[in-house]
Amino acid sequence: MTMKKITLSTLDKLKQSGEKITCLTAYDATFAQQVAAAGVEIVLVGDSLGMVLQGRDSTVSVTMEDMIYHTQCAARGLRQAEVQPLLIADMPYMSYTTTAQTFENAKALMQAGAQMVKFEGGSWLIDTIQDLSNRGVPVCGHLGLTPQSVDALGGYKVQGRTPLAAAKIKTEAEALAKAGIRLLVLECVPAVLGEEISQSLEIPVIGIGAGVGTDAQVLVLHDMLGITLGFRPKFVKNFMTESDDIQDAIKNFVRDVKDKKFPSAEHSFE
Repeated sequence: MTMKKITLSTLDKLKQSGEKITCLTAYDATFAQQVAAAGVEIVLVGDSLGMVLQGRDSTVSVTMEDMIYHTQCAARGLRQAEVQPLLIADMPYMSYTTTAQTFENAKALMQAGAQMVKFEGGSWLIDTIQDLSNRGVPVCGHLGLTPQSVDALGGYKVQGRTPLAAAKIKTEAEALAKAGIRLLVLECVPAVLGEEISQSLEIPVIGIGAGVGTDAQVLVLHDMLGITLGFRPKFVKNFMTESDDIQDAIKNFVRDVKDKKFPSAEHSFE
């Protein structure tokens, strides 16, 4: 079997052509393979595993050991796929406080099978992004609601609703892109802001609760399958309600994102 791989160049071309990009989380080999078989372009091993797999209240308790283990599991599953999605792994809470620590942890995730590492935060990450990019490590940024900082943000709240807050997110997005990120996740921001940032940046922007105007959409797999523990965010749609099985639900997610039917207004913020 000849394997085709989704690369950053693939994603850049999809953005340029106007085709929407799909992304889902996966934390093990079985679900990673299911996601890939449905045609999803990006698999994210998110530190959201702390909540959906470990039953924690937040992502803060997730360790590097957790992330390495689950990245290895997902990577093994993707090796069986006919078309292999790009695999991104989250850098967990406080795993990038010094240059030496950042390099060591990014190295560990890349060696575990990730093809890109994701960081939460704004312009204070510029030097880190530049250092990693210069060493050939692709970086994904994450702005808006950053779950690792949820205590400082005062809870899970929509970000960028005031003109000043929106301007700050725009400025930080531009700064991160200039520093060298290749993808950007925007979480829980008004749909208008999500579209504006997506149009202003050359790199693909992945939205989660950021409206239909972003270049890509990501959901936590457990959320879109309707098996979330506890609170379900507004931006989540349960795709199992109109599907025959898990594979069908994932394919319907891909279809609705590509057709710009998801997220609808009911899954977006003003």
